[in-house]
Amino acid sequence: METRLYRRIGLVIALGWLFFTLFPLYWVLVTAFKPPLAVSQGATFVPFIDFQPTLQAFADAFAGLRGDFLPPIIASTLVTLTATALSVFFGAMAAYALVRFTFRIKLLAGIAFGVVAIGGFLVLDKVLHVPVPYALGLVLVGGLAVAIVLNRLPLPGPVLVNDDVTFWFVSQRMFPPIVSAFALFLVYAEMRKVGVQMLDSMPGLVLAYTAFGLPFAVWLMRDFFQNVPVEVEEAAMVDNVGRLRIFFQIVVPMATPGIVATSMIVLAFIWNEFLLALLLTSARWQTLPILLAGQSSSRGDEWWAISVAALISILPMIVVAIFLGRMMRSGLLAGSIK
Repeated sequence: METRLYRRIGLVIALGWLFFTLFPLYWVLVTAFKPPLAVSQGATFVPFIDFQPTLQAFADAFAGLRGDFLPPIIASTLVTLTATALSVFFGAMAAYALVRFTFRIKLLAGIAFGVVAIGGFLVLDKVLHVPVPYALGLVLVGGLAVAIVLNRLPLPGPVLVNDDVTFWFVSQRMFPPIVSAFALFLVYAEMRKVGVQMLDSMPGLVLAYTAFGLPFAVWLMRDFFQNVPVEVEEAAMVDNVGRLRIFFQIVVPMATPGIVATSMIVLAFIWNEFLLALLLTSARWQTLPILLAGQSSSRGDEWWAISVAALISILPMIVVAIFLGRMMRSGLLAGSIK
C-alpha cells in the first residue's frame, strides 16, 4: 500500500514537472499563431476556441516587417554546420591520439613556451613595432619550436601525461566566456588593420566556434574511442595498414554512433551560442540568438513576432533532442561498438 502511494506521489510530481517544462514551449507555439489583438487583449490559450490562428506573424517576419529573418537563419545554419564539422573532425583525431598514443609533456617545456610566447610578443610589438597578427604568428611558431626541443631534453620536474592533456582541453570551458571572447575580438580587430577581415565574417565566426566546440568534442569522443577494440587495429597493423587508414577506415566506422551523438551535442552548443556572435558580428553574419535578443520595437514588445523568432530558433534543437533520444533508447550510444 505504501509503495502504491509513493508511486502515485511520484507520478503527480513527474506530471507537474512535465507541465512546468512544456508549457513555455506551448505558449511560444500558440503565440506565434495569434493575431495581435489576441495577444494584447488578455491571455488566450486554446486555438480555434480563444482565438482564430493566423500565419500573419510568419508572413510579416519573412517579409522583413519585423526584422530581416532570412540572413540570420542562413548565417546560423552555415556557421553551425561548418564549425560542428570542423570541431568533430579535429576533436575525433585528438581524442583518438589521446587514447592510442602515450604523451609525456614536461612542465618546464610548457612554461618555456609561455615565456617565449609572451616575452617574444612584447619585444616584437613594443620594441620592433611588428603588427600584432604577425607578432602573434611568429611567437606561437617560435614558442612551439622551443617547447618541442626542450621536451626532448632530460628536464627535471613534473611530466604531464594523457589525462593531464585531456583535462587541459576540458579546462578551456572553465574560464568565463567573456575573457576569451573579448580577447578574440581584440585579435580580430588587429587583423583588420593588416587587411584580414575576421570581424563580421563567416571565417572569423567559424574559427571562434570551432575553438568553442573542440573541447566538448575531445572530451566526448575520448570515451567512445576507448570502447573500440584495440585488437582490430593491431590486426590491421600486422597487414601493414597505416595509422591514418586504420583511423578513417576502421575506427571511425566503428565509432560512428558516438561521432553522430557528439556532433549533435556540439551542434546544439554552437547553435545556441550568444556571446561570441554578439561581439564578433555586427550586421552581415549575425546569428539567430542575436536576432532573437533584438526583437523589440519602438511600439513595444510584439510577442507574436518574438514567438515566431523563438520558434524558428528552437525547432532544430527539438529535432536534435528527438534524434538523440531515439539513439539512446535503441542502445546505439552504449553498446553498438562492443
